[in-house]
Amino acid sequence: MVIDGRYRADTGCAAMADRRGDSLVATAPPAERWLLIESRVAWPRDALAALRPEGLGAEVARLCRQRGYRPALIRRYGRLDRSAPRRYALADCRPGRESVRWGELPSDEHLLHVLRGDAEPGPVSREPVYLVCTHGRHDACCAVRGRPVAAALAGAYPERTWECSHVGGDRFAANVVVLPQGLFYGHVPVARAVELAKHHDEGRVVPDLLRGSGAFVPPVQAAQHFARAAGHSLLVDELRPRAVRGLAGHHWQVDLALPDADLLTVEVSAHLDSVDAKLTCAGTAPATVRRFQLHSITSS
Repeated sequence: MVIDGRYRADTGCAAMADRRGDSLVATAPPAERWLLIESRVAWPRDALAALRPEGLGAEVARLCRQRGYRPALIRRYGRLDRSAPRRYALADCRPGRESVRWGELPSDEHLLHVLRGDAEPGPVSREPVYLVCTHGRHDACCAVRGRPVAAALAGAYPERTWECSHVGGDRFAANVVVLPQGLFYGHVPVARAVELAKHHDEGRVVPDLLRGSGAFVPPVQAAQHFARAAGHSLLVDELRPRAVRGLAGHHWQVDLALPDADLLTVEVSAHLDSVDAKLTCAGTAPATVRRFQLHSITSS
């Protein structure tokens, strides 16, 4: 929060959300595919406004919406090697298609060729990519909490780790996104950043920090959370949705696949709660948050 023109980390939106105990469950925003853009200039609040020439960012944003990509600026933590060519990446988080493909970025305008399909990126990779939101001009909490986490991950996994622009959910800083599975983690403490990456290498999620996968709609994210809390699989590639049925009153039944080919049916509902708080440092109070409730879990 900004008081008398000064930001205070202990009263920022992330610290206050921590104290309130805001739930991380099913808060991952939709992001089935990503366009990552390496950028070595200062990021404005609207990250794509950094692209040149002026106005290019709006066209990139339009093409991303049209083609189903979430754009994000990325940069390495620490001192930048400006002699190396910049890169871009196309990441696909859809189940069964998880991949990242990297290419060189000779100019910002090259992104138009990428998005129009005129430029072919490199070979498919499933090597993890760790995005840590450090977009301080969007919300100071993201930089204050994100940069130490980026430092920890970069120290252990320098080739996998990137700082990135706004990913959503400022109050959950430090936010980490793991590609290509599209896993969003929130309130990641420095002491657990490398632990999170090691668990991912073992093919497991870290449930108490997991916001959900952007590849799935919120009711599916909630169903997966409650299934894991009930003792079902923590493996990244399990509990995939097989069917989602909308019921009356903001209820859903979600069928999740179990490892033995059985199905787990999870019924959840969504509720809107009013909180007398700002959900971002620049937000207004009161605000509304969505909360998911578990009703039943049955196997068949």
